[in-house]
Amino acid sequence: MTQPVQSFVLAVQFLTRIPTPQIHDFQPSSLGRSSSYFPLVGLLIGGIVAATLYAGNHIDPWVGAVLALSVWAMITGALHLDGLSDLADALGASHANPDRFHDVLKDPHIGTFGVVALISQMLLKLVLLMLIARSGQIWLIIPICAWARLGPLFWAHYLPVLKPSNSVSEGSGERFSWEISVATPWIWSCVLLLGVLMSPAFVFGPIALSIWAIYLHWRLSGQTGDALGAGIEVTETLLLLMCVVFL
Repeated sequence: MTQPVQSFVLAVQFLTRIPTPQIHDFQPSSLGRSSSYFPLVGLLIGGIVAATLYAGNHIDPWVGAVLALSVWAMITGALHLDGLSDLADALGASHANPDRFHDVLKDPHIGTFGVVALISQMLLKLVLLMLIARSGQIWLIIPICAWARLGPLFWAHYLPVLKPSNSVSEGSGERFSWEISVATPWIWSCVLLLGVLMSPAFVFGPIALSIWAIYLHWRLSGQTGDALGAGIEVTETLLLLMCVVFL
């Protein structure tokens, strides 16, 4: 298996639950390099979600939206939803005591803030998917998923990694920040901006990524793996909303 193919397969394995060939000579550094293929995996995810929405829309837009949202969560293994709930819990718990942030972030249990964030996110996506299905512009979902997965390349590269002072383990935010080429996210940005041919909403793509970067810098002064995953969810929702607005 060639290096580019291996990197793509690793990116698919990390971001989805789609069956892939097994990597026999895996090295930890390979996972970081695979992040260059995240937007390509986003196109794959978007294609599957859009096809599901298209099929369900033949019955009813609400049916299509429910099916698409379910498939969206299943093929990604709810990975980014988990990051969103973890970050929400950590931010909520550390509001009065910032020292609790990392302790709550690594707690496997979900709290009130995480539950509210998950419910809000799923409801927002459900309604927005229904509106897109009703408009017939279903294929807008494909570049949305790619833009969202371009975000971690920027955030991990330009924001410092946050971790407890006594931690020696390496998280996904740190692995990716070491391996991302400076040029890669900018090249992907130029490619994905072609999405404006489908909808002017995709001019908002770089703005959505910048909004999350500014928020992380202001609120956390850096990023973690959960913050990257949460950013994917936030970017998807923002771009879904902008597509609906421009419809």
